Amino acid sequence: MSDSLDLGSPPQPAAPAKAETYRVLARKYRPQTFSALIGQDAMVTTLANAIRRGRLAHAFLLTGVRGVGKTSTARLIAKALNCIGPDGQGGPTIDPCGVCEPCRAIAEGRHIDVIEMDAASHTGIDDVREIIEASRYAAVSARFKIYIVDEVHMLSKAAFNGLLKTLEEPPAHVKFLFATTEVNKVPITVLSRCQRFDLRRIPAEKLADHFARVSEAEGVEAEAEALALIARAAEGSARDGLSILDQAIAHADLEGGGVRADAVREMLGLSDRGAVRDLLALLLEGNAPDALAALRRQYALGVDPQTVMRGLLEAVHGVTLIKVGAAEDPAQPVEERAAYREWAGGMSFPVLHRLWQLLLKGYEEVSGASLPIETAEMALLRVIHAASLPDPGELARRGPSAPGGVSQPPAAPAAPPAPADRTPREFAAALDLVEGAGQIALVARLRHAARLVRYAPPEIEFSNTRPLPADLLVELAGALKEATGRVWKVAMVDAPGERSVREAELDAVQARHDEVAQTPAVLAALEAFPGAELIDPPAAKRSLS
Repeated sequence: MSDSLDLGSPPQPAAPAKAETYRVLARKYRPQTFSALIGQDAMVTTLANAIRRGRLAHAFLLTGVRGVGKTSTARLIAKALNCIGPDGQGGPTIDPCGVCEPCRAIAEGRHIDVIEMDAASHTGIDDVREIIEASRYAAVSARFKIYIVDEVHMLSKAAFNGLLKTLEEPPAHVKFLFATTEVNKVPITVLSRCQRFDLRRIPAEKLADHFARVSEAEGVEAEAEALALIARAAEGSARDGLSILDQAIAHADLEGGGVRADAVREMLGLSDRGAVRDLLALLLEGNAPDALAALRRQYALGVDPQTVMRGLLEAVHGVTLIKVGAAEDPAQPVEERAAYREWAGGMSFPVLHRLWQLLLKGYEEVSGASLPIETAEMALLRVIHAASLPDPGELARRGPSAPGGVSQPPAAPAAPPAPADRTPREFAAALDLVEGAGQIALVARLRHAARLVRYAPPEIEFSNTRPLPADLLVELAGALKEATGRVWKVAMVDAPGERSVREAELDAVQARHDEVAQTPAVLAALEAFPGAELIDPPAAKRSLS
């Protein structure tokens, strides 16, 4: 008999509850219906019409930048073609139910008849041969057997060639869905056998709205400016933006608050847009010490000098868009839009173009410099000092050079007052004015193609019987505004219009030719020399070239 006391088996600790696996936002909020796709309305409309009319292609090619929904769209098309509805009696639909077995199996990636292949890791002819062999057999349980090939441009030349015949004449039960970010690498023989959809970059304002809904669903407070910053950083990619938002939410949890703009800016290494506007204002004022100090403050906060230069470029581009009359970006802060409007009213196009070129050169120099901050400082100093130099037009107005080859500066700093009204009274005079301002190529295009309907300054109407590019109309309006100081409206209307300037000149030359041909001297010469003909002089031909 043992002296030990049996206390029984020790109690077993309860098994810990299994933690739920976290799903990143980019996967959690992957669109499950076509209506959830953002920014791809044209593609959805085309697909909906094709499905309703039963005009389904046998192969689809989805192309676009990363994260715009190519693979998600391919899966949605697979669901749309194989959905049978909650009652099991439905047919192909642009609004798959999401509850039938095919819909749920495809969404979970386990449907036996929907085969996904990554062409980046299956590039050879053997991989394609497996698809060709399997495509001969009917679908097991679905209406269509569907092959989704991601990054299809990675297939080898032999693999593409092996796929061509099956791709052109596949069995009736097979559909191919290809996705790629580099459509230029897909052979034209493959492109010609597919119905192509170009998925667009998602606008920043739509991304910001989408991120706001995701933040609300996650129970996270987020500042509108913070979401706008994330949307801009995403560059049109919903997946990239959701990944950044995921990181921002994690950062906010550590800080014990919501997603704030300053935290996002710091996380992304972005320069403060307000600080960029202040820096641009100092550059325009020519305040070198304060401009360099502002740059150093951004650098001390961890902002890369190249990022600062990029922010300045974006600001100058925004001002230029406002000056040409483009719509304001609703994602921009109110203060930024007000500053852009003020600068657009005070700077001419030549100044803006020169500022852009100087900043662009500085950006390129900083990107490859071994001393980035020093290079950025020198680039900003070049902007400041170049801004004080007269432009070529001003030098031409100063007249002849003084002794020693140095131009004499004007006696007074103020420019002479402009004429009260510089508006041309005729369209031909308007073209001459624009051409005199250096817009030679623009005037040449207008002389050849424009058919004038109405010239009533500051409005010009051209006939749409010979449509002109929209950018040509914008350039003409901008050039006339620069030359006359007035805002011009240039439009196309549904009217026949006059003959173009070149056509009128050709008519005038022909009329002179016919008139000269009837003079007694010419008639006598033609009679004396049979076979002779009257030709235009070279000078006349050059005037029309």
